[in-house]
Formats: sequence, structure tokens, C-alpha cells
Amino acid sequence: MTGKIIKGIAGFYYVYVEETKGAKENATGGTLYECKAKGTFRKQKIKPLVGDTVDIAVLDEEKHIGNVERILPRKNELIRPAVSNIDMALVIFASAKPDPNFNLLDRFLCMMEYQHVPVTICFNKKDLITPQKQQELKSIYEPAGYRVMFTSTKTGEGIDEIKHILEGRTTTVAGPSGVGKSSIINCLQDDVQMETGHISEKIERGKHTTRHSEIIPIKDGTYIMDTPGFSSMDVPGFKKEDLWTCYPEFVEYEPYCRFKGCSHINEPDCGVKEALSDGKISQVRYDNYKLLYEELKNRQRY
Repeated sequence: MTGKIIKGIAGFYYVYVEETKGAKENATGGTLYECKAKGTFRKQKIKPLVGDTVDIAVLDEEKHIGNVERILPRKNELIRPAVSNIDMALVIFASAKPDPNFNLLDRFLCMMEYQHVPVTICFNKKDLITPQKQQELKSIYEPAGYRVMFTSTKTGEGIDEIKHILEGRTTTVAGPSGVGKSSIINCLQDDVQMETGHISEKIERGKHTTRHSEIIPIKDGTYIMDTPGFSSMDVPGFKKEDLWTCYPEFVEYEPYCRFKGCSHINEPDCGVKEALSDGKISQVRYDNYKLLYEELKNRQRY
């Protein structure tokens, strides 16, 4: 039997198996199995990850207990958060109340770029800002190649568009507190028909209440992952020299830099700074680049 690990805590892996026969269209009628991993994984120093597609052996069908027998090949493996087989990241910030923290947003974008995960940016609370403000937010991130969308959980605007974007994908959803992330995730689950009581009882009991990454099945083939905080840039191997490559809009202009290994900060004849002067690169993005560069520089020093 093959399924997807949707949560892993304290040596238990919760494997969701989609219903293949008799399942209603747009319904999530699968079954969750509580599994332990075979000892051979420990010997091989392999750790199952949330997002892994695995083969399991069912030990007790009535109690939904099994063993993870095999981990199928991973499409990708993220370091932070430690998950696998992610197709896309959806990062959610409020349009206002609170105002977007662009530095925090750029941190997340850089982490996903470094790990080669496409990102869609969602600004919630659309009902609180003017069309002009929407355009200002778009002008920061669309030139970098990001899809920017606006939603309002108050009016329901944009929710169907998100559902369309997520369909058939496993998407990690991230954002700071107070931006409406939980409300959006709840809206996305409107049509979900799964054994929620059974799953909650299994996953949330006693020692299993720690905050971890968790995948939520939305419909067969469509999953979202609620991701814990992402304020740290502490991704192993990530250095200040890598940072400019995580700003897609910089890459186009880097060949015009006079010096190889240009940091795009103090050097003369810098293609990136010239593009900034010409308005082709957002000042907000560039200012954050300089702050993050200094942070990484100081970390490498110590």
C-alpha cells in the first residue's frame, strides 16, 4: 500500500493513503495510518520526511497501524523546513494591518530560491488597501518573476484562484502570525471530507502536540503543508556569495558587472546597481539584499 507521510513526531509517521475506489470527486476520503519506520532506515541513516511517498505494510487494519517499508525516490528535499516532494511554496502576508514585512518576505524567497522551489506570493486582506497600493506591491515582486495575488477571507475574493493554483500540487504554505494564513487554510479545506476526528485524535494526543510541519490533504493529489516560522537564514551551505543568485532580477544584469564575484554593493561599474538606478530593480528588494548580505557576512566571520 502506498501513501504520503503527512506528519512525523516522536518516531511515529502518519501516512495518508488516498482512496482509489468509490471516492467522490473533490472529496478526500482516504485513510490515515500510524506507522513506525523499519530499523533498516536507522542503520542506513535514512530518516523519513514529511512529504515522502512511502510503501507501508498494514499491521492492523481496524486500528490503522502499519510499518513504513520503503521510501520512494524524492523529487526534492528541502533543508528548511525539512520536508520532501514540494512542488510550490505559497507565502502569505497581509496587505495591511499589519503592513508587509518585506525583509521577512525576502528571507523566505531567498530560502526557496536556494532550494529551487517556485513561489507564489499572496497578499491577504485585499479589502483594506486601494488598487494603487496593490499595484505598488506588484511592482516590487513581479519584475523578479514572482506571481503576486491578492485575497480577502472577509469577502472571499481570490480563494478560488488559490485553489486553482494549488490543484494537483504539494504546496508549502508559510507566513507570519496575524496575516490571515490560518483563515485561508481553513477556506481551502471547505470541501474536505476526511476522518478529521480520527486524525486529530491520533496526531494531537499527548506527546504528539509539538509544533511541526504538517501536510493537509485537500483533495486527491492536492496537499498543503502548514510550515512553522521561517525567520532564520540558517540553511547549511548558504553563504553571502550565494545571495545575489537568489534574487532572480539580479541575474539578468550580473554579466554587466566589471568585476567577477561582484557583491553588487560597493564595486564600481556594477550592472545590478545600474539596473537599480534605471528603476529596473526595486529599491525595497535591493535594500533588503544589502541587509541580508551583511547578516551573512557577519555570520561567516564568526
